[in-house]
Amino acid sequence: MEMETFFKASERGSSVSQECRAGLTTFLAMAYIIAVNPAILVHAGIPLNAAITATCIGSGLVTILMGLISNRPVALATGLGLDAIVAFTLPLITNNDWHTSMAIVFIEGIVILLLVFCGLREAIMDAIPVSLRHAISVGLGIFIAFIGLKNGGVIVPSPATFVTLNKITDPVFIVGVISVAVTLACYALKVKGALLIGIALAVIAGIPLGVTSLPTGFIAPLDFSTFGAPFMVDEEGTMGIVKALINPVCLVCAFSLLMSDFFDTMGTATAVAKAGDFLNEDGTVENISEILTVDSAAAALGGLFGASSITTFVESASGAADGGRTGLSAIVTGVLFILAALFAPIISVVSAASTCGALVLVGYLMISDTVEINWSDLSESFPAFATIIGIPLTFSISDGIGFGFISYIIVALITGNVKKIKPLMWVAGIMFVVYFFLL
Repeated sequence: MEMETFFKASERGSSVSQECRAGLTTFLAMAYIIAVNPAILVHAGIPLNAAITATCIGSGLVTILMGLISNRPVALATGLGLDAIVAFTLPLITNNDWHTSMAIVFIEGIVILLLVFCGLREAIMDAIPVSLRHAISVGLGIFIAFIGLKNGGVIVPSPATFVTLNKITDPVFIVGVISVAVTLACYALKVKGALLIGIALAVIAGIPLGVTSLPTGFIAPLDFSTFGAPFMVDEEGTMGIVKALINPVCLVCAFSLLMSDFFDTMGTATAVAKAGDFLNEDGTVENISEILTVDSAAAALGGLFGASSITTFVESASGAADGGRTGLSAIVTGVLFILAALFAPIISVVSAASTCGALVLVGYLMISDTVEINWSDLSESFPAFATIIGIPLTFSISDGIGFGFISYIIVALITGNVKKIKPLMWVAGIMFVVYFFLL
């Protein structure tokens, strides 16, 4: 009863069992990060086992924190793309010192947390026009579906057309299609746990096809050697954070990471809120202050743990679509991440292809926001269009939002609607221009 009172599951049309199932769905949709992030971070010189421990423990702790503070089904993990910057870009600046690279991430997280405490991050979200809020949701829906189809081997790179349909005999394609078909069938028949069932059956189907790899072991050793990375000293006795603070180039990199984190979470929170039924009619997200606070702290903690920047994951929408309505589902996801630090070999059997159906269905559910956009008004519709195509085509939430912000200002200037632009939209637009020049 105390758990029910705290999380308000029945009040939100859910139950403890439903939240647990949704938390498992979210975890399975995100589990690929346990293998992918360490594989990327080793290029920065971080030991593999240490990267696995940092990824699992860091993601688990902040996700539990999110569940307790925001009471929303929002899960976090190391952000893809951000870890690639840590592995392949920052070493060129930090002379291959990954402690300094993690210090840059830590600094970015602290700054963005201060912006939240000052109210700036939430204020910018409030300044976003309603049409752009809905466009972000739609763009993310397409983006999520695109990720699902890519993971499922349904679409593959093409030198001639950028992307193309994969061969239908490809085992990964077959698993991806099975995942979509089972998920859609269960959803259409209103079977509870449709997304989870789709993932599970796709994992099983992948065994004879060679897509699902059987575990080579059961328990992985824990390695906490990356924890406290920004404050570790080099051979000369200098801490990584000191080297980052005295290097202007490092601070510019921190700004670039900040911009990506700042606006990625805005879009992701909208996506999860849409699927979890806590998005208001005007496009605002309930409990956004708590969500942004934990997300910002997570970025700093990611650098502190040596996991790279930890951020809100758009795959959280899969658990929300599977019935997650409270922070209990996030806590379940977080606990599973912590357990995965020990049982990583077993978790690795969940292939990216098996999550295809969950992500495609979530994308489908989010497309409905297109009807909320006023397509007859150019000053509203074109920026919305720029956002919708920008997010999936650049494979970046923040880049797509930047397209929308800048085009909104330009169209308003051209059409004589300058008064529509709120002061913080000007600030955000200028920040995006600077950000794009720094890319």
